Amino acid sequence: MDPVKNLPVAVIGAGPVGLATAAHLLERGLEPVIFEAGPTAGAAVEEWRHIRLFSPWRFNLDAAAVRLLEATGWETPRLTALPYGGDLIDNYLAPLAAVPAMASRLQTGARVLAVTRQGMDKTHSRNRDATPFIVRVEHADGEIRDHTAAAVIDASGTWSTSNPLGTSGLPAIGENAGGGRISSPLPDVTGRDRAAFAGRRVLVVGAGHSAANTLINLADLAKEEPGTSILWAVRGASAEKVYGGGDADGLPARGQLGSRLRRFVGAGRIELHTAFGISSLKTLDSGISVEAADGRTLEADIIIPCTGFRPDLDILRELRLDLDPAVEAPSQLGPLIDPEFHSCGTVEPHGAKLLAHPEKDFYIVGMKSYGRAPTFLLATGYEQVRSVAAALAGDQAAADAVHLELPETGVCSTDAGTSCDVPVAVTAGTDSPAGDGCCAAPEPVLIGFPTGLAHGRSGGA
Repeated sequence: MDPVKNLPVAVIGAGPVGLATAAHLLERGLEPVIFEAGPTAGAAVEEWRHIRLFSPWRFNLDAAAVRLLEATGWETPRLTALPYGGDLIDNYLAPLAAVPAMASRLQTGARVLAVTRQGMDKTHSRNRDATPFIVRVEHADGEIRDHTAAAVIDASGTWSTSNPLGTSGLPAIGENAGGGRISSPLPDVTGRDRAAFAGRRVLVVGAGHSAANTLINLADLAKEEPGTSILWAVRGASAEKVYGGGDADGLPARGQLGSRLRRFVGAGRIELHTAFGISSLKTLDSGISVEAADGRTLEADIIIPCTGFRPDLDILRELRLDLDPAVEAPSQLGPLIDPEFHSCGTVEPHGAKLLAHPEKDFYIVGMKSYGRAPTFLLATGYEQVRSVAAALAGDQAAADAVHLELPETGVCSTDAGTSCDVPVAVTAGTDSPAGDGCCAAPEPVLIGFPTGLAHGRSGGA
């Protein structure tokens, strides 16, 4: 992109990666305009503000964003502390969004409906690279307007598109009609959302760390609300992968999480159903009935889906994308993040070159860039956008010089509902996490981000 163009760079999403993108663009002398569908920056994070991250502050802050904040007198959080999602908003994202240079370029309540080239659909090639982008946006007042841009960076994440409960990547029969009985991912079962689960029969579907944390929190709720009963359905033949190595686990906190969950199942506080691939759901007057492919049925009042997420590519239909057929990441990135072969720690650093598409000056960054792969790290997203901003500014050498040191953990879960950045369950009355993410390591630990948000996207419970 010619950096002297008068048109701005459109950034989709004002989460941690989206705001970091804008900060890097500003440092490069480029003009960002940020479209955030929610009412505030970090709106998706707001939905899991009760979740504590497994990594300390020092791995959750982007360098360019920090430089922008420090110029305002912002005080850096204690870098060794583990923040909750609410801390991430209150002490980082909200202050960052309020910096005048950022606030003047941020449009909230602005949902992107489509991205295309001005005056041409994806079938037209002549002068395509020199034609501005059109970003069609529905604004908070209901008005739909087209915005022109010199480049587009999609940092919208995957929070809004959960994987289905059904097998084979498809919704179970009747799933779409059961919305009233299916909760959001990562509900705050002991706090804000308590009333929806207290005293009820709750079914958790999924075999990742987000499922484990949700189950443990429900068990805590059941101690205070004796009428609460907990069902757990997984597609696999056992839950051993979720339990992990227990006391022998190389990561003690993760072992503690698995051991605690195993004890709850063994004591009958959680009713486990294995090899339960959901084929259909039926809404009843008294709740919802769930049928497995082998004919077994379970009845519950409400279902918590811990099945992970996938990217929403509908808004990009008129762009020329080159996506890996398996994980739906940029094709050059796909083999590097395939969870069948890579953990979070073995993903190579990458930037604009691997994120590029045939559509010149268009990039997908952050969690959405990983498609359905659950190996994303927030630190990786920050390096992505630093490189992309350099590329758009014409500094190819800086764009190609990607640097990111990741620990080799070798233990990233590939189950649905998990990601490298997963939440921890914190024992009441303590500051110590009872669980951690698949990519946590004794030192250095890397970046935290709950899977519900952002995160795990593989199909399969």
